Amino acid sequence: MKLAILSCSPKAYSTRRLVEAAEQRGHQVRVLNTLKFAIDLEQGEPSLFYRRKLLSDYDAVLPRIGASITYFGTAVVRQFEQMGVYCANTAAGITNSRDKLRSLQILSRHHIGIPGTTFVRDKLDVLPAIDRVGGAPVVIKLLEGTQGIGVLLADSHSTAVGIIELLQSQKQNVLIQKFVAESKGRDVRAVVVGDQVVAGMRRVAQGQEFRSNVHRGGQTEQIDLDSTYRQTAVRAAQILGLRFAGVDMLEGENGPQVMEVNSSPGLEGIERCTQLDVAGAAIDYIAAQVTFPEIDLRQRLTVSQGYGAAEIHVPAGSSLVGRQIGESGLRDRDINILTLQRGTTVIPNPKSTRVLEADDRLLCFGKLEFMRDLIPAKTRKRRKPKIRELPDLPAADEVLEMGRAPEEGDR
Repeated sequence: MKLAILSCSPKAYSTRRLVEAAEQRGHQVRVLNTLKFAIDLEQGEPSLFYRRKLLSDYDAVLPRIGASITYFGTAVVRQFEQMGVYCANTAAGITNSRDKLRSLQILSRHHIGIPGTTFVRDKLDVLPAIDRVGGAPVVIKLLEGTQGIGVLLADSHSTAVGIIELLQSQKQNVLIQKFVAESKGRDVRAVVVGDQVVAGMRRVAQGQEFRSNVHRGGQTEQIDLDSTYRQTAVRAAQILGLRFAGVDMLEGENGPQVMEVNSSPGLEGIERCTQLDVAGAAIDYIAAQVTFPEIDLRQRLTVSQGYGAAEIHVPAGSSLVGRQIGESGLRDRDINILTLQRGTTVIPNPKSTRVLEADDRLLCFGKLEFMRDLIPAKTRKRRKPKIRELPDLPAADEVLEMGRAPEEGDR
């Protein structure tokens, strides 16, 4: 396999380990500076120039795109995709994960635990938003911060308002997030490769620091993640469109809460903590995909006229409940079930003897006109109002305090 690693930091630990792992396995590998590309667009012939020369052919690309060059970096990755080169992480997946708001919006429609989060711009919405996520203390995050930078803990409503107004005055977009008290000062990092978690560790903050990032001095310990944490990490990465990712989760009282999914996970901390060859696992997966690549269902399953893919929900009371797939009549109507999702478990190519249950979700390919008959008309969801006690209104002198910049002791 001829592999290109896109990185602006060839001497960084992660880049060096990936190169070493590829060479140990007999692959050709080269580190290419992401910023040295030129993208040429012509009808039917997408191409790339590297350092003013036409780029030679590669079998696969492993992107290591830094946050500061996301736009140009994802454009380069997208060009490789158009050229038919396998990309370990797609441009869309990197874009989805890089923006904290966007990634949580995508995850929120699925059965993935996430901390209560809100995003506002109007200053009048700040106090109600804080209340909706459970009240102070709250975590305030910059949308594109990394390594714990731009993450602040506000102990009171007035401190939170002051921090948010200061950041918004500097044209910064911020998230207000529930503080998961039972996980204070620690989180879990799982590294996902393909459909498996290949390594896991717990990060623990030191002293008064609540951020557990290794770059903030956090200590690490190896852990054996249970199936719930493994499934959550894999599904979060897949939903965002990533095949190689670091998934950060809080250990909430109701299970894992996904904080962030990183498309360029650092390898130094987790390899030294676990003594596992995470770089090698990534290289082995990429090599296997080059030989037997995945298929983009959205592009391939809509080629035949009148056919396509659709998700069919099996509601309680449906005639399908309690029937085996082989006796459901779906195949007689030219509908094939590709996967069956039951809760958080996804069953690929389910057997004809499997009995369908209420709330199953079926990813199907078949005749669209027949599948439409199985999809009930959408009904407007009735949302229960969230009733919480609002905080006491601040006194006049406290109102003046809200507008000031936060001091060191407030953070």
